[in-house]
Amino acid sequence: MSALAPSTRIGVGAPARRAFAARSRCPRARPALATCAAHRVTVLPGDGIGPEITAVTLSVLEAAGKAEGESFTFTEALIGGAAYDATGDPYPDATYRACADSDAVLLAAIGGYKWDALPSVSKPETGLLRLRSSLNAFANLRPATVIPELADASSLKREVLEGVDLLIVRELVGGIYFGQPRGFEIRNGEKVGFSTDIYSEFEVERIAHVA
Repeated sequence: MSALAPSTRIGVGAPARRAFAARSRCPRARPALATCAAHRVTVLPGDGIGPEITAVTLSVLEAAGKAEGESFTFTEALIGGAAYDATGDPYPDATYRACADSDAVLLAAIGGYKWDALPSVSKPETGLLRLRSSLNAFANLRPATVIPELADASSLKREVLEGVDLLIVRELVGGIYFGQPRGFEIRNGEKVGFSTDIYSEFEVERIAHVA
């Protein structure tokens, strides 16, 4: 168990400015009086421990929503190895459509030894990259904030952890993951691989704006 908080990803199709303010479907209301529309969430349990932790997460989300006067509708879809086993595609069109029609996407875990021998285009991790790209989920927010009750569960000493409060902002849809050209070729009788690390001015500006 980690003593650090999980990461969050942001994806919007609007211009960089004013793109990141959280919006509610209705004004804040007392739980007993709330009548706002339910938030549509596409749930992607994925692989490995994904289904198990997703079930617990949804129960927590529903309890938090009830306390705050918010409600949710959940649509489950396939991604990663589970999607490949069922459809031959780690990111099926049906999953994209469900995600694109949602207010939020809840993703658990992707990958496992079972699928390591697959060609790159079919690997579970390729499904994750396609998910990020198709939804323009460009900002990964990785907080490193110590939860006091879990400090002793870390491999680091408590005195090292205490007071840590960091937020790492990582760009997800540009750079080496998606840059072109990439591939393999023979140079001087040897096989070499190459990739392109490239960012547009807009990509740099919008991730800096998030930070």
